[in-house]
Amino acid sequence: MSNSRPTVLMSLLYVMIVVSLAPAQELLVEKVLPLSVATEAVQAGLTACEKEGYHVSVAVTDRTGLVRVLIRGDQAGAHTLDSSSRKAYTSASLGRSTAELAKMLSANPTAEGLRQMNEKILILAGGLPIKVGESVIGGIGVGGAPGGDKDEVCAQAGLDKIKNRLK
Repeated sequence: MSNSRPTVLMSLLYVMIVVSLAPAQELLVEKVLPLSVATEAVQAGLTACEKEGYHVSVAVTDRTGLVRVLIRGDQAGAHTLDSSSRKAYTSASLGRSTAELAKMLSANPTAEGLRQMNEKILILAGGLPIKVGESVIGGIGVGGAPGGDKDEVCAQAGLDKIKNRLK
């Protein structure tokens, strides 16, 4: 019996070593939009709208929809802060442009519940996802121009400003 005890302990020790040497599950790696790049996108979007005489706010969020940068242009209404950040949130969290989502909902009324998913969703044109390849790393939203199509043009100007840095 005394001979079996060291054998059991050695076996147990062996199992513990093998288990501890098993490869750990890989940690996920994700790209993060730097504050400096987010700020460039916001400023470019605001400048594009100002050139057209539109008084807007522009927001950039991270991939989870949390605001990284939010700016309200001179004379932009207070409501534009909410609309721009909600459009950026929506496009970041759903990975599609808010104009595309609006078209999808008008063609498919059974998906209307998407609008009520939470209080941050806003499906009006003017929000675009920020992507590196197929991975969404954020969203940009513009609110306040006279029409969502014009908001989207300004959001696209923000994306165009940073597109060479999204790799």
